[in-house]
Amino acid sequence: MRVELHQVAKRYKTEWVLRHVQLSLQAGHAYAITGPNGSGKSTLLKILSGHLTPTKGQIRFWLQEQPLPTDQVYRHLSYAAPYIDLIEEFTLLEALHFQQHFKPFLHQHTVADIITLLGLERARHKPIRHFSSGMKQRLKLALAICADSRLLLLDEPTATLDRQGIEWYQTLIETFRHNQRLIVVASNVEDDFFFCQQRIQILDFKNG
Repeated sequence: MRVELHQVAKRYKTEWVLRHVQLSLQAGHAYAITGPNGSGKSTLLKILSGHLTPTKGQIRFWLQEQPLPTDQVYRHLSYAAPYIDLIEEFTLLEALHFQQHFKPFLHQHTVADIITLLGLERARHKPIRHFSSGMKQRLKLALAICADSRLLLLDEPTATLDRQGIEWYQTLIETFRHNQRLIVVASNVEDDFFFCQQRIQILDFKNG
């Protein structure tokens, strides 16, 4: 997948959060969006996902060199962020089966494989609402990273993870990134985007 942003800007009421964003994000590359808290990193990720419409400019998606309509982008992306909620009434097993119905896992992994990757075998029948914040974050990351998607968006992926959890995330992303996948990580933490070849400074798009 390729994503192109042409003079994209986003305004909330009277405040311009982003201005004159000109980017071409290519399949097989990993990009880190960095900048101070509240500077627009999450807003840019939401625009890339199609969840937010730019106030000005255009965003275009391409799949196998063919234009991809914005309303079809969700079929090809996965997204993990602190503001995206899990269905907490589900057990772990139910959540993974639900995911697999509409977005299978990469490398033909099964639900049992993902539970093993998570290291949560003993929690397979536990409702997600009873998970710790770290367990929930692991599940969010596994659902996004292990999904068979061309575009992977991660916002502060190691938030709420301890050192062991951070190392688990880093192993997971190394295992599931491949040369056809476009990955964008929004964070100020080096552990989050250690693998990204390119850095995008969000402050470059504050005043144009």
